[in-house]
Amino acid sequence: MRRWGALGVDVGSVLSLVGAVLRYLGAAFLLPAAIAVGYDEPFWPFLAAAAITSGFGLLVERGTQGKERIGPREGFLVVALTWLVVPAFGALPYLFADEPQLARPVDAYFEAMSGFTATGATLLTDIEGLDRSLAMWRQFTQWLGGMGIIILAVAVLPRLRVGGRQLLHSELAGPTEVERLTATIRETARRLWVLYVALTLTAIVVFTAYGWTGADPAMGLYEATAQAFSTLAIGGFSTQEESVAAFGAVTQWTIVVFLLLAGINFLRLYLALVRRRVHAVARDDEFRLYLAFAAAGSALLLVELLAGDLASGEEAVRDAVFQAVSIMTTAGFASTDYTAWSPLAELTLLVLMFLGASAGSTGGSIKVVRHLLMFRIIRRELEQTVHREVIVPVRLNSAVVQDTALRGVVTFIVLYIGLFAFGALGLLVDAKRAAVEVASFEALGAAAACLGNVGPAFGFAGPFGSYEPFSDLSTGVLTGLMWLGRLEIIPVAVLLTRSYWRA
Repeated sequence: MRRWGALGVDVGSVLSLVGAVLRYLGAAFLLPAAIAVGYDEPFWPFLAAAAITSGFGLLVERGTQGKERIGPREGFLVVALTWLVVPAFGALPYLFADEPQLARPVDAYFEAMSGFTATGATLLTDIEGLDRSLAMWRQFTQWLGGMGIIILAVAVLPRLRVGGRQLLHSELAGPTEVERLTATIRETARRLWVLYVALTLTAIVVFTAYGWTGADPAMGLYEATAQAFSTLAIGGFSTQEESVAAFGAVTQWTIVVFLLLAGINFLRLYLALVRRRVHAVARDDEFRLYLAFAAAGSALLLVELLAGDLASGEEAVRDAVFQAVSIMTTAGFASTDYTAWSPLAELTLLVLMFLGASAGSTGGSIKVVRHLLMFRIIRRELEQTVHREVIVPVRLNSAVVQDTALRGVVTFIVLYIGLFAFGALGLLVDAKRAAVEVASFEALGAAAACLGNVGPAFGFAGPFGSYEPFSDLSTGVLTGLMWLGRLEIIPVAVLLTRSYWRA
């Protein structure tokens, strides 16, 4: 351990904690293994993956124990490393199962990264050809990554008595203040996961009831569980080629409701649903703008569908609302093939990809609160341009937002747009090199969908398509964008600074 002493970061403690996360992650493979037994499918790939993951994690944990203290610096490195290595071990069942579509490590890692980051982009061209156990593992990775593996670690690892707050703050996406729901951060993390599990079980029960009552004959217990996992995670993976278009209207409307719930800040959602403090959500500035964005996106798409005679009646309303909510919250589910819509409708969906859900939710992208604060920063600058002597504070929920937080919002948005542009440019350049036909709009959509953890994009990477035509280099770029989007860029940018590593 002493060899790390010259650094300003306790790398030993970081590696030890990442090892502990992997050790516990091994238990996750038991669910698909049990399903494999139930459907008489090979279960050894999952047991082998469990043994390797837990064994490797134990070796790393025992071999790199540090001072067992996680501070702000260590928190950045823990989060970045965890989200790099967890998908690598999560990809093992794809490789061990000898699934032809994911036989190459680069493809298996892409699919696992898409799962754990709750992105929903896929390289599969025959989703329904997967074994049921492998398909469920794919869905389960999204559920694990939705609320966050780090939050789960904070909830279950007793050693995180110190540093849990830093990790929880790093893991809750968006500029959200980590409010303690209880006396300890560990208990707060536990309650967030309890709420997450409760909402998931509720969705499973509701979806299964639709199948039992005949409201949606396509929805059995297996399908209900699979769709609930990806819905509450705002992930977008489905067991069906046609995503949720394979299910009935009642299921699609119900998914919209659960997506809207999952897109709310979970800290405030807990206060509203468990402690009956509904005003915690109702009076929240971000929540009101969140609903306004969803309503505006739905209205725009509805007008475009009706004007283009692409749908009518309840179907038009359902497709407009579903796709607006699904894309804005970064779920990426599809109730129809929106690539057949007008260019204006596709452009509307591209814009929705940049909105995101609430901070502290399971959604990705920029987040509504950042847009809200950016609007108010711009308004302040315009007012001070006219009246230079006036001091105009930026407020959020009646509280003044500190300039450091505002600078963080501006920095994030600039980095996000810049990374999106470079990602799209890289895809276009590589597509020309690899002789893959990718239009400019399709490259923009793919970069936005992966960086924003949305999933499906446009063209061949659309909702009923696949990212498979991209070259290995482009696949690597898209994998990196998913990783950066899940980490919200800043932690990785911090790791690249010299001052971060200095004592």
